Amino acid sequence: MTARLGEVPSGCRERLIAHYGPSVEDWLARAPSHIVEAARRWEVALSGYHDAGHASAIAVGTALDGSPVILKAWVDPVRYRHELAALRAWAGGPAAGVVAAADDLAVAALTQIGGRPGGAGRPERESQRVAAVIQELHTLARRRPGSAVPSLADFLHEVVVPRVRHRARTLNLGASGDLVEMACRGLGNLCEDTTRRTVLHADLYGENVIFDGHGHPCLIDPHPMLGDAVFDWAFWTVHYDLQEGLAGRLATAARISHIPVPEITPWCRALAVDGLLYYMEIDDPARPKIRRVLSALMSADVGGQGR
Repeated sequence: MTARLGEVPSGCRERLIAHYGPSVEDWLARAPSHIVEAARRWEVALSGYHDAGHASAIAVGTALDGSPVILKAWVDPVRYRHELAALRAWAGGPAAGVVAAADDLAVAALTQIGGRPGGAGRPERESQRVAAVIQELHTLARRRPGSAVPSLADFLHEVVVPRVRHRARTLNLGASGDLVEMACRGLGNLCEDTTRRTVLHADLYGENVIFDGHGHPCLIDPHPMLGDAVFDWAFWTVHYDLQEGLAGRLATAARISHIPVPEITPWCRALAVDGLLYYMEIDDPARPKIRRVLSALMSADVGGQGR
């Protein structure tokens, strides 16, 4: 069994400092010992790090029964608790499984999808497969109420809407000004349907969906909330791939979820304008891509405006 790990990989270190600031340096110094201690408790043989993620450090290992696992150490104990609450609400479904957890260390052993870090290659008909597992996890979580995760309503009204309006006022929007102004008009009209309340993944970027050796998707790294399923469908539609497939994902989301396109679209616009303003603030290279996404969503053809 590995007795120790070296320092957290440089890529992970850089991402965590960018996300949390210089104060995370102290945690980065402790993280290897936390992972090693968890591995000792669970008799996991460590083989090294997997350099991925923006909120944790990840090591790869083998459990006593020979199954491959990852050991994930979170910077933020609150995020650790929320993520494990969501994964347990989805237990038995197409998501990473919780093998063991150490609350005092904020470290968990999770199943390794596809037998290797990062999973297997992406299959054909990817969007349809991913939409099916999103729906499956939403359905599974509705049968297990009471998950200890934050509220979508609080996140929306206390975080998203205020920051969108603040950035819209304070950033130099340039040629995007009219587009942002038009998108912001619908922010106050977002309304949850409580009959669709479930545990949301709420972070459905492409890198948070990985595939096993049979091409089946599994969801990892949730930033979970409790609220209307429409949020996940809108997030997936907008952010899963900024390059292509927007209209197809929106249609697939409506077909699989049975939520009409005109109900999903306002949430898509809210998430897209939030993303655009964030990318403008940090001067992210993806800014032109998400601007095109928002422009498409504001059109009648893609967004269903006026239906």
